Amino acid sequence: MMERANVETEVVSFTCSLMHAGVMVFVTLAALGQIGVQTTSFVAVLGAAGLAIGLALQGSLANFASGVLIILFRPFKAGDYVEGAGTSGVVKTIHIFTTTLVTLDNKRVIVPNAKLMGDNIINFSAEGVRRLDLVGSISYSDSIDTAKAALMDEITKDNRVLKDPEPFVGLLSMSDSCIDLAVRPWVKTEDYWDVFFALNERIKKRIEAEGLSIPFPQRDIHLYNHV
Repeated sequence: MMERANVETEVVSFTCSLMHAGVMVFVTLAALGQIGVQTTSFVAVLGAAGLAIGLALQGSLANFASGVLIILFRPFKAGDYVEGAGTSGVVKTIHIFTTTLVTLDNKRVIVPNAKLMGDNIINFSAEGVRRLDLVGSISYSDSIDTAKAALMDEITKDNRVLKDPEPFVGLLSMSDSCIDLAVRPWVKTEDYWDVFFALNERIKKRIEAEGLSIPFPQRDIHLYNHV
């Protein structure tokens, strides 16, 4: 029934093992009762043993329960890039007790499911599209309209930048030495980092070509990503 309901293999296997053990205990006690053996003491011993095991394995049971919730409600799946429990990475495997992440620098992180479910989970892959949050800084002597037009023209040249939602360029803030322009294009999730690095370089070159500058010590356009 669980397989027909497309329940994850790990949950099916673990549930079947628990049910098998429970049925075996029940059948054994019933058989002993049929042949006249008093099973009251056995039940009491099994209850005490179960309580002791439950207390000893409460952490593991919490991880198991969290693993079931992850598999049933699917806040993320294998291949998603997520952040949670103080770490981030691409989900490699989801097990009953732990979830394995691979970081961007190819480190394997094994996170207990209870810890992962006990904190906020940010799934960067869930929606399919992401927004690049870039900031371009220009001098007070430069034209804001010219800079906005140049930035918008440059980001819309990239075919990976989506037309819907529309990209945005606007005044973000004014510091003591420069004016910051927000650059907000939208891209598919799988294109995020490629477009991020490409646009940083292309916008830098376009700003230089337009003759825009930043007074010393920030002589060139400064682009960075808001995390």
